[in-house]
Amino acid sequence: MKKEFKVEVVKEGVLGTIFLGSSKLPLKKMEAVMNKYGSQGWEVCFQVIEQRRLLLLWNRESVVITFSRSIL
Repeated sequence: MKKEFKVEVVKEGVLGTIFLGSSKLPLKKMEAVMNKYGSQGWEVCFQVIEQRRLLLLWNRESVVITFSRSIL
């Protein structure tokens, strides 16, 4: 059985990071992405939070979500 994979990156907001120093991850956007791919038969197989650089002064968090599904 073969599998195919898809990777989505969900980032926290730029304005909150710049003005407040940090911001929350957009949970509603994450839910929407997961529900969208879940309805198409994809399953979350791996998820990691990483720090990404923003304009040399700030760091912002991103969630990398890996989906997989079996192909016939």
